[in-house]
Amino acid sequence: MIHFVGAGSGAADLITVRGSRLLAEADVILYAGSLVNPELLNGRKEGCRVYDSARMTLEEVFQVMKEAEENGLTTVRLHTGDPCIYGAVREQMDLLDKAGIPYDYCPGVSAFCGAASALNMEYTLPGISQTVIITRMAGRTPVPEKEEIARLAAHEATMVIFLSTGMLEQLSERLLAGGYREDTPAAIVYKATWPDEKSYLCTVGTLAQCAKEHDVRKTALIIVGDTVAQAGYRRSELYNPAFSTEFRRAAHNEQ
Repeated sequence: MIHFVGAGSGAADLITVRGSRLLAEADVILYAGSLVNPELLNGRKEGCRVYDSARMTLEEVFQVMKEAEENGLTTVRLHTGDPCIYGAVREQMDLLDKAGIPYDYCPGVSAFCGAASALNMEYTLPGISQTVIITRMAGRTPVPEKEEIARLAAHEATMVIFLSTGMLEQLSERLLAGGYREDTPAAIVYKATWPDEKSYLCTVGTLAQCAKEHDVRKTALIIVGDTVAQAGYRRSELYNPAFSTEFRRAAHNEQ
């Protein structure tokens, strides 16, 4: 069996209980060494073979999985954050499907959740935004035209932008072209939940300047939208005494 496991956003103790158990049971571990916290490997069992996929191609990764399966071994494919976001897992799963090799998927804490924790932030504030857009700037990996930053920015929802720290001047231009104000609150979160985590508040217009001042060049998420300010929101109806739910009746006339 091949287990795809989300390692979490950085801190070693943010892996799930299930993910930790699968790691401890693995005979073979393939991990993204450029991004995954190496402390997660400390609990591996004696004799476990470890491969750093940062130095491997898709075909080489698949070959290790295939050989492990042929030898009756259990493999953990350890990805950063949650594999469903920019994890390049579908292409691995397709090869496994073709070879008839069984696999499953253990979710992890995504970096966008870790970034929110760094800021003690709620992405969906009533009256401000009820939508979170997770996206990236086009780079060596293209982005569909309909998902170009300016088009998404037209919604003025909360945006979490991956893989774009080296293009912040262009990012600001596209965000402004889409409709965000220059003074729209923004944040840069470097290595969310890692021991050297850092977070900086700024605006859409000062993203590049802020990153330059703090020497942030990579491994950071950009958060944009009025929710970053964590102010001016409406109280949730869920805990409003005047609001009835399936479990609680309103304390007084709702009208």
